[in-house]
Amino acid sequence: MRVVMVGTGYVGLVSGVCFADFGHDVICVDKDPAKIETLNAGGIPIFEPGLEALVAKNVRAKRLSFTTDLKAAMKEADAVFIAVGTPSRRGDGYADLSFVYAASEEIAQYMEGFTVIVTKSTVPVGTGDEVEKIIEKHHDTDSFAVVSNPEFLREGAAITDFKRPDRVVVGTENPKAKEIMRALYRPLFINETPILFTSRRTSELIKYAANSFLATKITFINEIADLCEAVGANVQEVAKGIGLDKRIGSKFLHAGPGYGGSCFPKDTLALARTAEEANVSLSIVSSVIDANEARKRRMAHKVIDALGGDLTGKTIAVLGLAFKPNTDDMRDAPSLTIIPRLQDKGAVIRAYDPEAIEEAKGLLKDVIYMDGPYACLEGADALVIITEWDEFRALDLRRVKAALSKPDVIDLRNIYQPKAMQAAGFNYNSVGRPD
Repeated sequence: MRVVMVGTGYVGLVSGVCFADFGHDVICVDKDPAKIETLNAGGIPIFEPGLEALVAKNVRAKRLSFTTDLKAAMKEADAVFIAVGTPSRRGDGYADLSFVYAASEEIAQYMEGFTVIVTKSTVPVGTGDEVEKIIEKHHDTDSFAVVSNPEFLREGAAITDFKRPDRVVVGTENPKAKEIMRALYRPLFINETPILFTSRRTSELIKYAANSFLATKITFINEIADLCEAVGANVQEVAKGIGLDKRIGSKFLHAGPGYGGSCFPKDTLALARTAEEANVSLSIVSSVIDANEARKRRMAHKVIDALGGDLTGKTIAVLGLAFKPNTDDMRDAPSLTIIPRLQDKGAVIRAYDPEAIEEAKGLLKDVIYMDGPYACLEGADALVIITEWDEFRALDLRRVKAALSKPDVIDLRNIYQPKAMQAAGFNYNSVGRPD
């Protein structure tokens, strides 16, 4: 099938490349000439493991191409995916849909024959109705169908998530659109992937509900971690004890400095705003939003307290800046809250992240960026671990202790064991565990 992907951000690029790898002919379109030039030259504007090789493979197979020319791309298109950004709107937190609506207007100008317009972007309930109204200004209703097809991609594991998903959700009641969507996802049938067809509005809500539920699990275990610290319990064992219950599950029960990234902060906020407009109380979601922001601040104070309260003149080595490993995404990363508060207390910050340093440079001021973990540690008064990259999990502890001027380690991701760290001579602090 011929697929057009409008938007080459994280979702659009990964989705377009994976559809091409399924065997479809895919054209990815973006208004940014520099981004398209980079892609056509074999470069990748985002970091995602395995993506560069998959792009190269499908470009060589002539199933994947990149352009700024939507009109040319639209010729004989069976499905056009809208995968543009929907950032939180300033002031009220609602999703900014201006890019979605602008893409819809442009798509309407170039449609030929029956076309399925698919919203892949994360959009509030009712957005598909508005897209449909835009298209209806230019075309009869029997010449197109607007479909919701939310993405459930984890940064750092997006290719696997697309090719081996837990489910595919498709919001449409149009028979032609259902057949086209089935054809697009036919390669998943061999794995017996559930494809859930719903109404469009239900599909739109599923995405927000899923992310808000996962954000709630993270926030819950973070609050339990605080209780563990107060009563002398171990949050990792609590998480294992409840996670073995199949009704709960073990995923997203890892205590840490709070969630961040492109999805959870934005989607919880958008869901809460949608509920407000519908005059429905979502007190749990609202509490999760507030608790997560408080969590990030509390982790800064945890570091400050562990180091005696006064950080004037102290050099702190920070390992990890991205909101999670295997991505360069700095959006709403805990480091953006923690580091400025340490600086406010007088600390000098050295930082290292395997992928996110360039992104961080535009967001964190007066930070000394280093090119490796041990260089970051040399002569520092303390080590703070904020992101659990694999390369931080097996540091040479003797080398770490020799590099630090004081053996103070604050591990906000619990990647080391307290007894082992104490035996190695560190003053070790972690989250929700008896140290």
